[in-house]
Amino acid sequence: MNTFKLGSIALAVTLATAGCANMSDTQRGTATGAGVGAGIGALLGAVTGPGGGGRALGGAAIGGAIGAVAGNIWSNKMEKQKQAMQQATQGTGVEVSQTADNRLKLAIPSDISFATGRADITPDFRPILERFASTLGENTATTVTIIGHTDSTGSDAINDPLSLQRAASTRNFLTSRGISPNRFGIEGRGSHEPIASNDTNFNRAKNRRVEIYVAEPQR
Repeated sequence: MNTFKLGSIALAVTLATAGCANMSDTQRGTATGAGVGAGIGALLGAVTGPGGGGRALGGAAIGGAIGAVAGNIWSNKMEKQKQAMQQATQGTGVEVSQTADNRLKLAIPSDISFATGRADITPDFRPILERFASTLGENTATTVTIIGHTDSTGSDAINDPLSLQRAASTRNFLTSRGISPNRFGIEGRGSHEPIASNDTNFNRAKNRRVEIYVAEPQR
């Protein structure tokens, strides 16, 4: 297969994936899967046997179809849970997003989750966790990682166990709502991963947070 044909296929795949910017997460997953699948299919078709050009185009079509289906399987399930949590946390300050590695992320700020220096769940945090538990019950294949963070006030001897206790409290609340403890992993990272400088009260409040990640096994 000549360089021009390979370049044309590469350009087509690039354009397909570049168009993702204005798509929903579900559409983006489909388009990305289709683009990657098409590229792989085209290259395999081009290098196997005679008639490289025709085989490349056929491989691109088949690979694109397979990639599109694979993208939809992941995105549709996670998108539903993401939308449910966005609705449940609207106006609360909780950030709900889809990570680059296709995990659902909930970033819960300190003014909702825990009082300063404490690991017991606040009343404002409870309804959010109630709804989250409901979505976990609807999507039983997922696993959950809960990570606690603190600001830099105090020593690691205080902050490290406190951050872990906050993650454990969050997990314990969810398991008390019927979610299997086997689905959870917890971590406490103390003040070691700040998202803002610790030079003002406002910035320190940003660093005192809990992050929840939901992942579905790859297929």
